[in-house]
Amino acid sequence: MASAPANAPFIVTAELPGEVFAWANALRTAHFPPERNHLAAHVTLFHSFAPSLREELPRELARLAGDHAPPEAMVDGLMDLGGGTAIALRSEAMLAIREEIGGRFYTMLTAQDRGGKRLHITVQNKVERKLALALQAELGPATEPRPFRFTGLGMHRYLGPHWEQVGVWKFRRAKHA
Repeated sequence: MASAPANAPFIVTAELPGEVFAWANALRTAHFPPERNHLAAHVTLFHSFAPSLREELPRELARLAGDHAPPEAMVDGLMDLGGGTAIALRSEAMLAIREEIGGRFYTMLTAQDRGGKRLHITVQNKVERKLALALQAELGPATEPRPFRFTGLGMHRYLGPHWEQVGVWKFRRAKHA
């Protein structure tokens, strides 16, 4: 993939452990419209940071990853996206980290990123409502709550529709520190 243009915005993600990623990515591959499925399964924390944060944002993500243990999380059923379906996630600890990032860069946030956040992994989007409801009926009974821990923070450049990974910072603090 070609290198990103200098004006490409940054996206920040919460990184999933291997087993949750593999499960969610298989669902996304099976159910996301293939002509628009340009990304692997992911959890977006922020959709658009300014390119001017190229140096500062990675330093902040690295600092936060070093200061925090892997945040506890829970698969919490499905989320109805209207024209799609997502895996709902619950994690007060990850939302607190998101709040730290947002507080640090508040004046740089878009309106979309200033709003509240419901953590999720999109497995289907921009489909007819009846298809979304059918998938929810199919997956609902099999989507049982399961605990996991996020593994890190990711930073990507948006290349519309593709993303270019800039870096991943693993959570490093001991769980009981």
